[in-house]
Amino acid sequence: MNINRISDPEFKKEIASNRNLKLFPAGTIILDINSYINYIPLVISGSIKVIRTEEDGREILLYYLTPGESCISSILSGLTQDTSKVKVIVEEDAEILMISLQQAKDWLKKYPEWTDFIFGLYQKRFEDLLEVVNSVAFQKVDTRILHLLNQKSQLYKSKELAVTHQQLADELGITREAVSRVLKQIETDGKIKLSRNKITLL
Repeated sequence: MNINRISDPEFKKEIASNRNLKLFPAGTIILDINSYINYIPLVISGSIKVIRTEEDGREILLYYLTPGESCISSILSGLTQDTSKVKVIVEEDAEILMISLQQAKDWLKKYPEWTDFIFGLYQKRFEDLLEVVNSVAFQKVDTRILHLLNQKSQLYKSKELAVTHQQLADELGITREAVSRVLKQIETDGKIKLSRNKITLL
């Protein structure tokens, strides 16, 4: 579900009148685990990633957010006055509209399309999470790595990716050594080309 598909002119006008638009460079943590949520992020440009972090420091990528999307976990936690269960990090420089919780609650009463948007997000993110579970439980590491590389390629609209083995390991929740070993095999298979801090999909 994408906010850009909203058709109600009054709702579109209210979204456009929101002046709380912020620019965040890549790598910025805009929401951390156990933080209280004051604003709901709506991506205008760029992309952000949503990850789950365990107490031992391990992380796993849950999904990416692209323009027109928001974080359903932030919405649900914010509206129920709960703390965040995820970490939200800017993947590539992003413009993000920060919607206050009060405004989000008001929109639920005023605009059915906002409710539809939230339910649409919930369904999409649920499907994303099922894909993560399926990947971790049933797919081999090489398949998971290739899937992540293809996701990044679509995000950046480029087959040449500036990404380290450690970054991939962090997002997949596995060791850097395992990632490096499997990447070498994938390169031998002719699917990628490795260079320093760069991976090119062939």
